[in-house]
Amino acid sequence: MSQFNSPARWYLIQTKPRQEARAEEHLQRQNFECYRPLKSGEPKKRTPKVASEEELFPGYLFIRMDQVHDNWYPIRSTRGVARIVTFGGHPVPVQDELIEQIRQRLHEPVAKVDFRQGERVMIKAGELCDIEAIFLAADGAERAVILLNLLQREQKVVLPMSSLLRMEARV
Repeated sequence: MSQFNSPARWYLIQTKPRQEARAEEHLQRQNFECYRPLKSGEPKKRTPKVASEEELFPGYLFIRMDQVHDNWYPIRSTRGVARIVTFGGHPVPVQDELIEQIRQRLHEPVAKVDFRQGERVMIKAGELCDIEAIFLAADGAERAVILLNLLQREQKVVLPMSSLLRMEARV
């Protein structure tokens, strides 16, 4: 394929601190297609029943452009934009498949497992696989604090919630 009929590709934009939404808005006003992946965040302390959205990649967003036909110069002076991410002085395209995988992952429902404090759990992944532990607390939506008995000492360990399995009650 010749570079003169190249299709639009995704590129990475670094934004100014906490100005991802501003950069996206101003780029869209210039008719650029943008993608700013958001994930569900923890509810805010002031409004605990309302879940917020957080940047999946704080300080960055994706922009779809044709490297030959689109004008790159206005991007640098767009409000909220710090720079176009480059390697060797040239913007490097992000594969369309990667953008599609991010979109699919964000739309998959998060498996919610509610463990009770003091409940026995089994670690089902990683180096501690098949070790029993006691669930202490959730550390955010995706991590758990557990208590392990290692070498006759109790240790608190933080693991992904997805690596824990509820143990069957013993009779």
